[in-house]
Amino acid sequence: MKIGLRRMVSNIVAMAMGWFTSADLSIFHEFEPPPTGGGHQFLRAFWKQAEARGLKVENNIISRTTRACLFNSFNFNESRLLRMKRDSVLYVHRVDGPIDVYRGREDGVDKGIFAVNQMIADKTIFQSRYSLEKHLELGMEFRNPVVIMNAADPDIFHPRGRIEFSRDRKTRLIASSWSDNVNKGAVVYQWLDEHLEWERFEMTFVGRSSVMFKNIRMIPPVDSFRMAELFRAHDIYITASRNDPCSNSLIEALTCGLPAIHLKSGGHPEIVKQAGAGFEAAEQIPNLLDQVTGQYEAFQSRISIPSIQEISEEYLKVLELIS
Repeated sequence: MKIGLRRMVSNIVAMAMGWFTSADLSIFHEFEPPPTGGGHQFLRAFWKQAEARGLKVENNIISRTTRACLFNSFNFNESRLLRMKRDSVLYVHRVDGPIDVYRGREDGVDKGIFAVNQMIADKTIFQSRYSLEKHLELGMEFRNPVVIMNAADPDIFHPRGRIEFSRDRKTRLIASSWSDNVNKGAVVYQWLDEHLEWERFEMTFVGRSSVMFKNIRMIPPVDSFRMAELFRAHDIYITASRNDPCSNSLIEALTCGLPAIHLKSGGHPEIVKQAGAGFEAAEQIPNLLDQVTGQYEAFQSRISIPSIQEISEEYLKVLELIS
């Protein structure tokens, strides 16, 4: 069967299924099995919270009883949603980026997301103030925008059982990235690999990197459970990603109790606030490490990340599923 015909049959079957099923909320997002990026992880955690409130949730289908639909960035089947669209459903678009700015190249992705938003959305959820304001800078005024940060699944990411920080051993640093895009910070990590005082520090990098390291331990991408274990086995999280709107990895590390040293870019400062320190150049990181290790307990005590319960409640209010 040709791809076009197969897709058409799939859409017809999905539309038919919608009349025989019932749900309160539809999430339009193409989920992938772990290990995967932050959007998949957040939406899985949100789905769990919605069901915990007694709501029926469906994926990529609009049922006869569906009251609201949350569709994610561009990671969904647009033609399918358009075919199933009904006037009685509230459509909320979850947006990050700008993705072309984040990727460092002009692919037209953001223009496509904006066009879909104007065509379908009743409301828009941005994941950071940075993301909203950067889109406005680019001349993109999305439908009824609000800003709601992401949150981590507390069943996976939590500080319980983490190693105690000690100044009598090497300080354990960790960084992570699901992408090997150069904007994810490889140049900064390479500088650290060459210049850190390795008699004082050890460092782990989890995920994909465009460069290889001599001193930093590299671990391939892992699932969320293993990632949480690794966070709890380290002291400080370092992120050098540029123009990152709302890093789930940063949120997960903080949720596991790690102060963070971050590039002053994107949504990082909004997330970390006073629970770490920001840099503009890699050469500043050693001094920041001295600050954080010297006042580790104070930095750790200032970690302030909203819970998935709080964030989910904000989402459900925007979706008009709770008052």
